[in-house]
Amino acid sequence: MKLLKPLACAGLISLLTLSAVAQAKGDLTRRPQKLPDLVMGSDESDYSMSHKRYELETGTAYKLAIISNGQKEYALQAPEFFASIYLRKVEAGGMEIKAGSLTELEFEDAAEAEIYFVPIKSGEFEFVMDGLEVKGMKGVFSVK
Repeated sequence: MKLLKPLACAGLISLLTLSAVAQAKGDLTRRPQKLPDLVMGSDESDYSMSHKRYELETGTAYKLAIISNGQKEYALQAPEFFASIYLRKVEAGGMEIKAGSLTELEFEDAAEAEIYFVPIKSGEFEFVMDGLEVKGMKGVFSVK
């Protein structure tokens, strides 16, 4: 019994230390931070993207509007990024979609979708417009 108490105390101290280290930055009780819109296509080029880099922090809630001007079919893919976020919801076409994860967001015509998410893993995550990477339609989500 005397040996059990010191072991229990050591375990509790270890647990408290680990929980302090595992805390993410950000305050999830606040409204999501709106990121600059990701617009695909412009008057100058079908292959333009308004942003090619997003700087994010783990534990911060974000809202990102993804907009297609309809000049081409665009399919946003970011498999590693989608696997490293907590997806709260997607809003598109007057609907709110609640799903556990995303594979791709495909735009066949002019449309807009908003994703609400919280990054849970840090790293550099590439996103691409499927099949249009060679035209420069790729970027990075940088999560600290």
